[in-house]
Amino acid sequence: MAQQSTNDPASLTRAGQSNSTGDVRALYLKLFSGEMFKGFQRNTIARDLVMKRTLSNGKSLQFIYTGRTKAEYHTPGNSILGNSDGAPPVAEKTITCDDLLISSAFVYELDETLAHYDLRGEISKKIGYALAEKYDRLIFRQIAKGARVASPITKSGFVEPGGTQIRVGTNNQASDAYVPASLIAAFYDAAAALDEKGVSTEGRVGVLNPRQYYELIQEVGSNGLINRDESGDALQSGQGIIEIAGIKIFKSMNIPFFGNYGTKYGSASATNPGVTSPGNVGSFVGEGAEDGRASVTGINNNYGNTSDFANSCGLIFQKEGAGVVEAIGPQVQVTSGDVSVVYQGDVILGRLAMGADFLNPAACVELIAGAAVGSTGNAAFGATYPANA
Repeated sequence: MAQQSTNDPASLTRAGQSNSTGDVRALYLKLFSGEMFKGFQRNTIARDLVMKRTLSNGKSLQFIYTGRTKAEYHTPGNSILGNSDGAPPVAEKTITCDDLLISSAFVYELDETLAHYDLRGEISKKIGYALAEKYDRLIFRQIAKGARVASPITKSGFVEPGGTQIRVGTNNQASDAYVPASLIAAFYDAAAALDEKGVSTEGRVGVLNPRQYYELIQEVGSNGLINRDESGDALQSGQGIIEIAGIKIFKSMNIPFFGNYGTKYGSASATNPGVTSPGNVGSFVGEGAEDGRASVTGINNNYGNTSDFANSCGLIFQKEGAGVVEAIGPQVQVTSGDVSVVYQGDVILGRLAMGADFLNPAACVELIAGAAVGSTGNAAFGATYPANA
């Protein structure tokens, strides 16, 4: 006789290990929460790379951005009441929480009974993947947006740095996005730009798509741009092992990439890197970037539209470049009782409530290829901060 998995709360009840409905439900939630959160944590990159705050009351949170100040000599006998120019100037950025983001699945009890594996645990993990994917995509879009806008400081007499766009290569072909030498040069240009704008060297990261990352590690390995102690699995993990000019490099399928996410197959052009599909790769590979403007139901921030990322092919940023507010962190809910009896199964629901936006544009750098910076599809979202459409 086949044994029931000890991960199945129902089997524990049948075996006499638990005879309380409340105990079974608590065990369900513990198991599924663990699997879902594990899936979420393993697949989200951006959450720990930007400013994150928890929203406990209200729909939005304010982040303060301060400009530069200066040092001046004191005149004996004069009162010290702050610098004469009124520095430092201050700007406030408000990030609003979007509507509840959910991912759910119905688990039919008979399917679960006939399965030879932990069906609910696997589904919970995939729900975590889905939430992490959306979470990262929203943040990365805001970093690209921040790279195209001026400083939020508008005080008279003060000039503060805004975002940075850097072209990878010099041709009108998107294939430059995969040229290692051009990528390396772009990273050094980005590091110099961040230095020139007074952005801290702490927390600088870059995010590329997987094919770019693998092209790059072959080049940096042969040119000594990586610690020789790192090799094999560590080198290829994509978890910030490579550093160029002090910028740790990650790989992700969730960055805006020529109007898509992660990759784009097809013939080479100004908006297509010209990679031939290796075969039946699945419909999710190269998924088109959706409309993320505030006019879309559920969105209360502006994440841009598909056409806004026509030539985007990578991001470099520092922690202060973007912020995220969380009203509800990743959670799992499971139906029970009469609902389970009526439908002969349970709904497993993963949910979170968050919102993201750029903070300090000077800390945001967008890489583009196939077109000049500021061209159609790569232009600034707007000149007025923060109301850029």
